[in-house]
Amino acid sequence: MTEDAQILIARLLAHQTLRREDKLVKRALSDENFRTDLDTRLKACGMKFVDNVYADYVTLALTRDSESKVFGTKETWQNNNFGLARDGVALLVVLWSLIILPKRERQEAHQLAEEDQNDMFGKEKPLPRAEDTSIGISYRALLADFGDKLGKKTRMDMNLGQLARVGFIERKGDMILEGPLLDLLMDTDTLKDRIINGALSDIFHIPAPRTPAIIASETTATETAITEATATESDEEEASDHD
Repeated sequence: MTEDAQILIARLLAHQTLRREDKLVKRALSDENFRTDLDTRLKACGMKFVDNVYADYVTLALTRDSESKVFGTKETWQNNNFGLARDGVALLVVLWSLIILPKRERQEAHQLAEEDQNDMFGKEKPLPRAEDTSIGISYRALLADFGDKLGKKTRMDMNLGQLARVGFIERKGDMILEGPLLDLLMDTDTLKDRIINGALSDIFHIPAPRTPAIIASETTATETAITEATATESDEEEASDHD
């Protein structure tokens, strides 16, 4: 077991990602003792094993405790270790939103990419693999919709090339497809609302959702403004009467 865990970690460090069908990966996902040994070894190095049921690959990442010691060693905090500029990170967020979220919906509905409707018995089948449900998006459509926001064609092409080199995406003709890391290195449960309602709202000026709390706050602010305006008007009329 010890040797197998060592080999799996070494292979992940060397290759960055491994498919879930890999013999040792399958063992890490199904053998509790082996997984405990693997996690213990990785934790001692400030790392963790990363997988999710929606992705076809697994990888390694830093633990939360290690991030500040790794990314905070310079004068400014590094937001990533892939050398991505702000517009590159924004492009990554956009691609994740356009490719991964629809793919996950199809997986949860047990609907394959080429199917027009759900199989009525699909929920009894295993969760479909990413490669069977991930469709990707057109480069021309991405450029038309987001090019002006992401540095125009030259800058976007450069960032797409970098994202492809590190494994976030794959390019096939005009199509931009999910790469091994796109659905692994983003904490969906924590970041989904922040990304859609925060980062994308800030970058692309998407209006924030009107939750009950926001509506109540807006109503209070409106009532306060009306009250203040009425008081000001009354004061002005009173001053005018004195004149």
